[in-house]
Amino acid sequence: METGLTDPSTSILQLPDDCLYFIFQRLESSNDRESFGLTCHRWLRIQNSSRRSLQFQCSFTQLNSTSLSRPSTTITFFHLYRLLCRFPQLQSLSLSGCIELPDSGLSMLLNYGSKLESLHLDCCFGITDHGLSFVAGGCPLLTIISLYRCSVMDIGLETLSRSCLNLKDVNLSYCSLISDHGIRALSQNCRHLRSISISHCRNVTGVGFQGCSQTLAYLEADSCKLEPEGISAIVSGGGLEYLNISNLTWCIHGHGLTTIDARFISKLRVLNFRLCRTIDDDAIVKIAQECSLLEEWNLALCHEISILGWESIGSNCRNLERLHVNRCRNLCDEGLQALRDGCRRLQKLYLGRCRLISSTAIEMFKCLRSEVEIIDEEIMHIGPDWAFHL
Repeated sequence: METGLTDPSTSILQLPDDCLYFIFQRLESSNDRESFGLTCHRWLRIQNSSRRSLQFQCSFTQLNSTSLSRPSTTITFFHLYRLLCRFPQLQSLSLSGCIELPDSGLSMLLNYGSKLESLHLDCCFGITDHGLSFVAGGCPLLTIISLYRCSVMDIGLETLSRSCLNLKDVNLSYCSLISDHGIRALSQNCRHLRSISISHCRNVTGVGFQGCSQTLAYLEADSCKLEPEGISAIVSGGGLEYLNISNLTWCIHGHGLTTIDARFISKLRVLNFRLCRTIDDDAIVKIAQECSLLEEWNLALCHEISILGWESIGSNCRNLERLHVNRCRNLCDEGLQALRDGCRRLQKLYLGRCRLISSTAIEMFKCLRSEVEIIDEEIMHIGPDWAFHL
């Protein structure tokens, strides 16, 4: 028995790499995985080659006041070289928050980015079109890229879209230098697009989306200068399920929602019209009648909706589960009654600071629709959370 315990042929150190990879993949805690790599150089190599994602300590993937206030760590070409050499099988890489990262730092992806599927560069203020050319040249399998607040332009998007044809999720929020030309290249070359954010891109009118793929299901366009032709182009693929055009205060020539072909909006499930102060009854009636799958609708601060609009929502939105009507100036007792008598699947009503609604109307709503939760809270963001994740 003692001889068997010390026989090298029975030692775990003699197991082939395939077995060790199998063992490592079954380790659940991070401490166990770190301990595995500290055993010896061979086991460290197996740990390194098994790693699929990397996020720097200064990085963040959830943009909020806490993450944005973190101190930045300077990431140099040398840092990236060592880490990409050490972890050759990376599929996800987050450099978000590396505000001093230069374009040259991404040149390493030409040799080490062939397996990358997800890349986050949020708030990498030094990244321009030149840096995107390295991404395009080295990451042919890329499906997710986040360029929040990067200094990229249309040329960079064109270069990226010609090489990374499998792109699905693209975050361009606050990329103020891009226009419809870059969006057109992206939507025409990348036919598997699933979600795009162009929020606060003030040079985008939306026309670049004309003829986009039916796979496009999620679009964020908060605080954009969308034209009527642009909104028609955005829905032209016919596959949109989530659309955010909140704060559409820049629209000069109207919103054009009433002229959209019903076929292109039939799949919409979540709509965010918060702060769209020019959205009127005609648009509300059109959407309520044509978007039969609608489950959530944010109409907070939509002041032009009157009784005609509220009645249409009540009688047509049979699948609506969540409705936001905070601070709607023209929502009165009669409008609330229309919502109460209709919307049979309603679960949550976000109702607050509607000055024309009496306490009696609210109590009557609670009495007759006790299954509906009335919430005195204004929600800024609604919709699915699957887009742009690592």
